[in-house]
Amino acid sequence: MAVEIKASYHGVLRCEALHGPSGAAVQTDAPTDNGGQGASFSPTDLVATALGTCVLTIVGLVAERHGLDLRGASVEVTKVMVSQPLRRIGSLRTIVTIPGGAIEDSTMRQRIEQAARQCPVHQSLNHEIEIPIEFRYQD
Repeated sequence: MAVEIKASYHGVLRCEALHGPSGAAVQTDAPTDNGGQGASFSPTDLVATALGTCVLTIVGLVAERHGLDLRGASVEVTKVMVSQPLRRIGSLRTIVTIPGGAIEDSTMRQRIEQAARQCPVHQSLNHEIEIPIEFRYQD
C-alpha cells in the first residue's frame, strides 16, 4: 500500500508535511545546532519518533493478539547526532517501559521483545546507526 506525503518549505528552515490519507499536518524546524530555531521536531527527530512509535505499535499488536493490555506502556528514544564523516544520526537508544503485571510470562516477554526489534522502521534504518532497544518491566 502506498501512502503519499506532501511537504512544502515555509522559509527560515521550516517545513510542513501533509499526510495524504488523513490530511494531518506536521511542522518541522531545523535544530539550533544546524541553523534553525528548534521550534518543532527536526526531520531527524521524526526518525526517532517513527522508531519509538513503531516499536510501541508492534508491541501493542503482539499483546492484543494474546489478550494482553499494555495501555500505559511507553518508549523513550534518545537521538545522538554525529558529524564525521558527515552529519547523520549516530544512535537511537530506545527504552521501552512495560507497566507492572502486564507481561509476567518470560516466553511472552521474549516474543514481545523480538517483535519490537523487527518493527519496519528499525529494519529500514542504516546499519551504521546504533539502535539498541532495552525493555524495562515495572513491578
